[in-house]
Amino acid sequence: MSIDDPFIWMENVKDEKVSRFVEEENKRLREFLGDLPKKLYSEIEKYYNLKQIIYIQPVETGYFVLERDRNSYNIVFIDKNGEKEKIVSSLEFGKDYIIQYFIAKEDGSVLAYSYSYGGADVGKVRFIDMSSREMIDELEGSIWSIVWLDKNKYYYVRFFRKEKTPDGVNPPATRIFLRQNELEEMIFGHGLGTAYFLSLQKSNFTEKAIVTSSYGWKESTIYGGNLGEPDSWKIIFENKGVPAHPIDFIQKEYLIAIYDKNGLGRIIAKREDGEEREVIGEWDYPLQDATVTERYLIVHYLVDASSILRIYDLGGRFIRDIKFTPSGSIRVLFSNGKEAVFKYESFWIPYRIYRLKDDLELIDKLELEKNYIVKEGFVESNDGTNIHYFEVKRKNARDKKALIYGYGGFRISITPSFSPVIIPFLDNDGTYVVANLRGGLEYGEKWHIAGMRENKQNVFNDFISVIQHYKESGYMIVAMGRSNGGLLVGATMTQRPDLLDGAVIGYPVLDMLRFHKLYIGAAWIPEYGNPDDPKDREFLIRYSPYHNIRKDVEYPLTLVYTGLYDDRVHPAHAFKFVARLKDIGASVYLRTETTSGHAGAAPEVRLRENSDILAFVYKALKLNIQK
Repeated sequence: MSIDDPFIWMENVKDEKVSRFVEEENKRLREFLGDLPKKLYSEIEKYYNLKQIIYIQPVETGYFVLERDRNSYNIVFIDKNGEKEKIVSSLEFGKDYIIQYFIAKEDGSVLAYSYSYGGADVGKVRFIDMSSREMIDELEGSIWSIVWLDKNKYYYVRFFRKEKTPDGVNPPATRIFLRQNELEEMIFGHGLGTAYFLSLQKSNFTEKAIVTSSYGWKESTIYGGNLGEPDSWKIIFENKGVPAHPIDFIQKEYLIAIYDKNGLGRIIAKREDGEEREVIGEWDYPLQDATVTERYLIVHYLVDASSILRIYDLGGRFIRDIKFTPSGSIRVLFSNGKEAVFKYESFWIPYRIYRLKDDLELIDKLELEKNYIVKEGFVESNDGTNIHYFEVKRKNARDKKALIYGYGGFRISITPSFSPVIIPFLDNDGTYVVANLRGGLEYGEKWHIAGMRENKQNVFNDFISVIQHYKESGYMIVAMGRSNGGLLVGATMTQRPDLLDGAVIGYPVLDMLRFHKLYIGAAWIPEYGNPDDPKDREFLIRYSPYHNIRKDVEYPLTLVYTGLYDDRVHPAHAFKFVARLKDIGASVYLRTETTSGHAGAAPEVRLRENSDILAFVYKALKLNIQK
């Protein structure tokens, strides 16, 4: 283990030496991959050409939908008669821009959408009057939780990433502002500390505001009050060490999902006078999110990392389950009070869009031919904990070559999803495995806690147990992870390099002693620990991938990829890790995308990036393209 930092200079991405390093490494990767990415490009492109639905919101006049096609991100409006109109395309701003999200006023009169260059988190939010289609306002920065008081008056949350808040708190931090006619004032969050995140929503049923203040990913305080009177916003729910999220305000009660007791999630109702009742108790499986209509409380649960819905009346009486096949995921569960909509996807299903009012109605879908099979299983981690996994392969596949994906952190549940990259891999006899590791929310809040801070080694042990299962079955294996999942693969390859034939590490966190000093890394201290605290530093350095590279070890063939416009996870994590591996003669390659951020990139950029990644996987696994 080495705690020195000879490559700290790489944290300056404007340094000419860093630019030369990036250029040279990109060239070296091109030479290694040869023409294989070009051959795979057309295979992946077939699935990138398919329309993807990212988000949908019902409003009084119809539906707003964020779609991604082969060339762009587009916001489309579908009226009550089913007529479609494209409102905006990312190509209007340039070929390397993306639209990150949108939110519409509930009556459909105003649309706000965020766009950025290269998928950077920092971008612009543009406000459009839907009657005239003219821009009426624009904000710059990291903005979310837009809530209108009227067409030209609204609240929003601003994320301070580099500069102090107006009240002098160090970044990263958030504050709520009220804006009208380009004039604004900070109206909530005064004195709230670093790494506290605010969000704001309006009730679908009354003029109530609901504010959530979260410290990291482990505790939440919820405020409520009259929408137009910020001075009336007071604490409705507070319980130290307990995460919670609001659902809505209906029938004079705030509905809140909380993760106390066994950490699986239950729903309580709180009145403004403090009176509390339990609406839905803990079930055997973890609650992920919930929404409410005039008649139903719709609750999303995971059963072994697959989504189901449970429908209750507003009093909490169970009505029925809604189950889906194949194993899949519910995304974007959204209600406007009158109806709920959501997207369902799975490994070979880009989307099914459902509407739930009185009955469940399928309103749109896109599915591939069912030439694939999904197997689910469990392996035992080193401490006896059962770790669930999905295995996907083509029917009659014979090769024993596996790509094993994991994440394990930040309460993020890793569930079945469609990927244009994975389908060609399956078609070429590859086996794709998704591991559900501690640190996520697949089995509740205790599952999350068991994979954070001083318990982080559990996540790596869980992943290693899944890899060992396949290794002992005779498979060649490439491990893959992105962001916090990049940390997972980095730790796995430095601890058990003998298990891997290849490692793919994307947009990663790898220097656990300096992550809090780079970009918004201080926001992750609640999840990882504080490197400046000697007790935390002790467990962080034990697994920090950057500091655990050893000269006497043969590491697997490794690809690290990142983007210069990643303003969330600093690309220096990737640069420093690769430089250190190169210093000891390891077989490592670096790919740096010059027009890509952490949140996303233009479709063409992602297509090129994924062609290179898949080509690397094929090289590592000695996998051939099927004729």
